[in-house]
Amino acid sequence: MKPIAKLINLFFIIALLFNGCEKDDNNNNNNQENQIDVSGGCIASYQVAKETVLRSIPEEYINLARNTLRIAYQHTSHGTHVSRGLFGLQDYKPGDDVLFGITNNEPTANKLDFRDYAIGSYAEAGDDASDLSRNETAFIQATRNYLDDPENAGINVVMWSWCSISGHDVAGNYLPGMQTLINEYGKGGTKIGSGPGQRQIPVTFIFMTGHAETNSNVGERCPKNQADTIIGYCRAKGYFCLDYYGIDTHDMNDRYWEDAGDDGNSDDYGGNFYTDWQNSHQLGVHYYENKVSPGGDVDYGEHNSQHITANRKAYAMWYILARIAGWDGK
Repeated sequence: MKPIAKLINLFFIIALLFNGCEKDDNNNNNNQENQIDVSGGCIASYQVAKETVLRSIPEEYINLARNTLRIAYQHTSHGTHVSRGLFGLQDYKPGDDVLFGITNNEPTANKLDFRDYAIGSYAEAGDDASDLSRNETAFIQATRNYLDDPENAGINVVMWSWCSISGHDVAGNYLPGMQTLINEYGKGGTKIGSGPGQRQIPVTFIFMTGHAETNSNVGERCPKNQADTIIGYCRAKGYFCLDYYGIDTHDMNDRYWEDAGDDGNSDDYGGNFYTDWQNSHQLGVHYYENKVSPGGDVDYGEHNSQHITANRKAYAMWYILARIAGWDGK
């Protein structure tokens, strides 16, 4: 056989092998509903909390996230920045009602299955598991109770929000607690399987940093230091993290204001950088109104006097969801 013919045959064999692997992967996905291979992780901070980034995400991954992810979210007031931003986004621009369609505790075909305030009622008697800051360890058992309930067998994403992160033992309680849940319910976890007391669908856990606090961000167990600890851990482990602190302290031009609070207010800036940006831009073109529920009343995120904070956290959340769905971020 001539060298050229041999080379053509070699390429043909390689192509067959490649196509065979691709076909097997597709069949495997079809047989394991809601089981998505998550690797790498990402930190969703101010760099991606932008509409330009959101619109650059390939539509196929937005569609995949919307149709396959089932999210349980637990929080108190500060956590509404995510939920109200998500609920309002679907009413922003033409086509967003489909692309970013979402339901709240009412699973509907072709809409993101988002379950707000999902886990708090599963806390043990006497525990307050309304958010991470109420009890540094109660969230662990509350999450177990929630995921072990057969009614929640389809859930494949869990996220908890902080209220004030200041003073909490992030390194000693939060990170080990999240790791425990990942070891149990993540891919290959001890509670994933087909036996008694196990669930078939693994869960992806999204970490979160705490909101910024005016003139109190730096120091031991303060928001910036806590954020550094959480982000460092997630980077090392390849986990997903929504960086509240980073979004709160960076204006729309990516300038960092270390004294900022969670409303865009900064003495060093000389006012409120988010309010100033909103007032110089057009509603429905550059930003949208957040809502308390899908199609519900208009409201800011709690503790906010403008829509931009919750808009940005919704953009960051969709970025994470697309990454969980398999997008490489490029």
